[in-house]
Amino acid sequence: MTELDPLRATSEAYDAIASVYAEMFHDPLRDRPLERALLGAFAELVRTNGDGDRDRDGGGAVADLGCGPGDITAHLHGLGLDVFGVDASPVMVGLAREAHPEIRFEVGSMAALDIEDGALDGVLSRWSLIHTPPQDVPAVLAEFARVLAPGGHLLIAFPATDGPADETRSYDHTVATAYRWWPEHLAALLRAHGLNESARLRFEPQPTDRRQFHEIQLLARKA
Repeated sequence: MTELDPLRATSEAYDAIASVYAEMFHDPLRDRPLERALLGAFAELVRTNGDGDRDRDGGGAVADLGCGPGDITAHLHGLGLDVFGVDASPVMVGLAREAHPEIRFEVGSMAALDIEDGALDGVLSRWSLIHTPPQDVPAVLAEFARVLAPGGHLLIAFPATDGPADETRSYDHTVATAYRWWPEHLAALLRAHGLNESARLRFEPQPTDRRQFHEIQLLARKA
């Protein structure tokens, strides 16, 4: 299997269900006040560079990587960020452009971003790392670090395993093969690429959730 096969398979799988996905998850933050608060904090950190300086020019350049139909990208745009979306699925990008014509959306791979070194103040990776095979994750994190400016912020959300015996574990996903991560292991990989954890939020599974595992939202800053 070549390196691009997992990306191609995931892209084609999301192309096939893009319209249904966009309809099912049209308002993904509606019942998630804690995540809305965390995204608001992320936006403030990006705008002020984390030092309280509210006089910075511009709204902070941010990439929403694995943006899907663009609803979270639009939320960040509403928070005043200069944000654009990237997704591997051309159909998803088409839906995002149609729904949010005021925002830029591009087709691309998180492992090979068409973004200059140090060009971004923030990167959001919300459940977009889950389909990346574990052996390829360090290369993706290296891309996150490359495109972030010094002091830039990363917010990454992912499903978690329960302990060090399960650093990564695949699970049944309706679209494509997906992986959970032990948070300490992923945080160590981030540190290896100069991305130091600054905060972590753990969401407990709810009784109505089909998958009974924890979700982690981890905030990191480039050294």
